[in-house]
Amino acid sequence: MRAARLIRMALLVQSTPGLTAAALARELEVSERTVIRDAQALVEAGVPVRSERGRAGGYRLAPGYRTRLTTLRPTEAETLYLSGLPAALRDLGLSDAADTARLKLSATLLPSLREAAESSARRFHLDAPAWFREPSAPELLPELARAVWSDRTVELTYARPDREDAPGRTVTRVLEPYGLVLKAGVWYVVGRIPGEPADGDGGWRTYRVDRVTALAPAPGADGPFARDPSFDLAAHWRRSAAGFARVLLRATVTVRLSERGLRGLPSVADPAGVEEALAHAGEPDGAGRVTLELPVESEDVAFAQLAGLGADVEVLAPPGLRARFRDHAQALVRLYGRDAAKDQR
Repeated sequence: MRAARLIRMALLVQSTPGLTAAALARELEVSERTVIRDAQALVEAGVPVRSERGRAGGYRLAPGYRTRLTTLRPTEAETLYLSGLPAALRDLGLSDAADTARLKLSATLLPSLREAAESSARRFHLDAPAWFREPSAPELLPELARAVWSDRTVELTYARPDREDAPGRTVTRVLEPYGLVLKAGVWYVVGRIPGEPADGDGGWRTYRVDRVTALAPAPGADGPFARDPSFDLAAHWRRSAAGFARVLLRATVTVRLSERGLRGLPSVADPAGVEEALAHAGEPDGAGRVTLELPVESEDVAFAQLAGLGADVEVLAPPGLRARFRDHAQALVRLYGRDAAKDQR
């Protein structure tokens, strides 16, 4: 474990001279004290790592020194060949570049490593789009990707979705596009609104790329924008996705579930709501049923989701939803009761 961390630290210092102990600690997920000890261990192993003080200080290798740790192992070569989603690269207009890079990589690998890399490509295929959805690349995605690569501020026109309480409309925003995210076959752009205060959401916005109807360089933008070096796209997406999922759950229903209903609930309801409900669940009653306060998007959505659990769920509140389930059950009895009446004749 430590040996792998030491190798990674040496490669980080070589590729990014001047990293501070704090920066290395974040990258390696250890304490700054551990970074200092690891640097000393590298020196003792013959890797001339230097720590320089001052404003332009940080960790560096001795001038002219290059590690020989960049040789790939078989497992690393296998992983490298799994690092790209073919459909995503195609959508971004990078499939030709990726194919060329793999060919160059294959040409430089030892035969044993080349075989390992090609073996992984034969065994694993990453398919990002969700089932029952025809994948399509948004028309403006390649151009937006070029803006992301070049740190170019853009002006985008965005069509908001239609809702009952807010009819769809088109808005125009100036955006510093920091990154693109592919989620279940849908592309999103994450960026910051220039000039917005750093408190609150800090001006960060997320837009579905397929709803971007127009894209152009931002008026008056001169050269690339200055990226925030502390921004972590993956961490930002995890936080915002979790927050978005919870914000959607605007209502709460009270339900009583059998043991089988509890097992089936995660397959029909929103994961964020189920997790919250189970965290506050009480003990089963005398009949073995558990009562939950389940966050849901709306009563309509709750009806569509919970109806699939049949008699393993009883809605206790709100009264309107309970009445809806009662009417639904009576309609089913009338429908299927015809068969029983025919059998009695």
